[in-house]
Amino acid sequence: MNSVLYIKNMVCNRCKTTVLSLLNDRGFKVESIQLGKIIIKENSNNNYVEFEKELNDLGFELIKDSSKALVEKIKIALIQQIEKGEAEVILSNLANDLGKNYSSLSKTFSKSEGMTLEKYLINLKIEKAKEYIQLNQHNFSEIAYSLNYKNSSHLAKQFKNCTGMSMSEFKNLQNGDRIPLDKIV
Repeated sequence: MNSVLYIKNMVCNRCKTTVLSLLNDRGFKVESIQLGKIIIKENSNNNYVEFEKELNDLGFELIKDSSKALVEKIKIALIQQIEKGEAEVILSNLANDLGKNYSSLSKTFSKSEGMTLEKYLINLKIEKAKEYIQLNQHNFSEIAYSLNYKNSSHLAKQFKNCTGMSMSEFKNLQNGDRIPLDKIV
């Protein structure tokens, strides 16, 4: 028999590697691992209490509530879409991808996280823009285009509203302040 575990703050491949290593060290037999979701083969040797404590020590959290698991699925889906450069269809496809009504997803997310899905998506885009600016591989127009803004002035306005500084001011900082994706909400 298999068990499905949902893990909060698992937002990148390094997170998957870290959690997988912990599971292997604890003797869990991993069937599959995705961002935020792990399927393990159940056996009598699985010590979930110790695993959960060590998981928390690493900055992750075992999700036991179904609505919180749904919120984590939403976050991971949005992060993956941003990383793939598919920002234009994120919210419109989210409901289909998760097999839920968009209104229900939006209400569940807002209730749990205290912000709308749209605001969360904007925050993700701004953090991605910060990453692009720090890498210095794209100009502002290219960054705006890659994040599916119609023009760079729209991105610039949202950037200023979210960070309190212009994109140029951020670029000129020696050590730009970025928020890890798992800490946005």
